[in-house]
Amino acid sequence: MPFTEAKEHAPGCLHRIFAEPYAAFANGVPERQLHLRVALQALLEAPMREGRLTLRVIHGWENGVCAPEDLRHSDHPLRTMADLHAAAERYRQAVEALAPLPGEAATLLAAPLASAIHGAETEGHEIDAETRANPARWPAFPRGLSLYTFFKVYHRLTYGEDEAYRSIRCETPGGLREIHEFHLEEGEFAVVRPAGDAPGESHLLLHESQLAPVGELLEMALIRS
Repeated sequence: MPFTEAKEHAPGCLHRIFAEPYAAFANGVPERQLHLRVALQALLEAPMREGRLTLRVIHGWENGVCAPEDLRHSDHPLRTMADLHAAAERYRQAVEALAPLPGEAATLLAAPLASAIHGAETEGHEIDAETRANPARWPAFPRGLSLYTFFKVYHRLTYGEDEAYRSIRCETPGGLREIHEFHLEEGEFAVVRPAGDAPGESHLLLHESQLAPVGELLEMALIRS
């Protein structure tokens, strides 16, 4: 299995800005708010301005559930802060009306997992039921490590994480990506962007419960319409 598919705690673009990015966003750091503004501007301002940023809202996992087929999401082009506010309002209205939340199921994890398993079996790998059902065993087959990495990101964004910041490099169908994952008292989210200076689309990834707090955080960071 190619372990180059994904690597957690891997250097990313914020390592070019901060000497110690893993310590830059801790609550006790005096310049923490400045560090947050600099990081968010570096990660989001250019793709937002250039029309390369998509807001991806996840939901469907709750009360410890984390089956791939239960994870749902919706995507929203994010060119101004007004776009984020519109998505947040759409979700707020659905919650208040006890209506189904926007989005589609199966495409973030279940579909690519099924495709990877099918490809592995076609190449002669035997994938037993336990490997299929246990994300920690997905790295046993090609593309499984990258799927497991995104599974962990979705799980941490849904259920929380103590580490304030995490930098990950991961192969995706669209190419090598950096995942910058934040778990802050102001909000929890991740930014998925092309690795290095490569061109391509970026995603602001968060759980639907974080739409309002992350919106406030971005306003603080001067990312505005």
